[in-house]
Amino acid sequence: MTKEFSLDRRAYLKTVGVVGTGLGVAGCSGTGDGGGSDGPTAITAGTAPGFPPFEMKEEGELVGFDIDLLEAVVSEAEGYELDGWKEFEFKSLIPALNSDKIDVVAAGMTITDKRDETIDFTDPYYSSDQAIVVRKGGDFAPSELSDLSGHKVGAQKGTTGESVVKSELIEAGDLKESNYNAYDNYVLAVQDLENGNIDAIVIDQPVGQTFEANRDVSIQFTYETGEKFGFGVRTDADEMTTALNDGLAAVREGGTYEELTSKWFGQ
Repeated sequence: MTKEFSLDRRAYLKTVGVVGTGLGVAGCSGTGDGGGSDGPTAITAGTAPGFPPFEMKEEGELVGFDIDLLEAVVSEAEGYELDGWKEFEFKSLIPALNSDKIDVVAAGMTITDKRDETIDFTDPYYSSDQAIVVRKGGDFAPSELSDLSGHKVGAQKGTTGESVVKSELIEAGDLKESNYNAYDNYVLAVQDLENGNIDAIVIDQPVGQTFEANRDVSIQFTYETGEKFGFGVRTDADEMTTALNDGLAAVREGGTYEELTSKWFGQ
């Protein structure tokens, strides 16, 4: 990792006027009522480390753009406070949300019609496309998705990258299903790519850029999807969703969002 990703997030948030919460794993409120006379409603967030720079572990601590951003947003959301974080595999986040194990998902989750059938989303907070990542210095140099035909391709389970592989390659007949490797997280996929076990990965562009800067892999080309990330919430938590949207707007207007994108993406 570069030094950019080693800055202590609590210290950073203090520098931009935001007080972060602890990383405890106390139980969820499950109410979404915005607090009352007893104080703000405590909410627990869920994420899936292994998706840098959005969420990852450094020296045992959970860090990343999503971590900093949600903490900043909740600090601006009237009637709510962040009680802590719980970690899951990406594919388990929506079930965890709907079973009240967590109250909000912050995990670089793309807003899709399929997901919107079972959960709600806040307003979008980031836009992305998909990057096709290969080994740095290797012989394989695809320029479009169809070039992946006959090669071993990887993606993380439950992600947009996996959806692209399945819908645009496997279902189209350009890729045999046996040539697709699904991973619990992209760190494992990148390791397999570096070791020559697969030939390419389909991954969110900013995450691919982070791996490119720190590992022996490179982005070969970008596949435009126009996807947008949002924080996932339960369908019965309208008041909390409104509060988070207000908090996100405040973070943007106050300059914290720009500070965080500069910190994590150099933008």
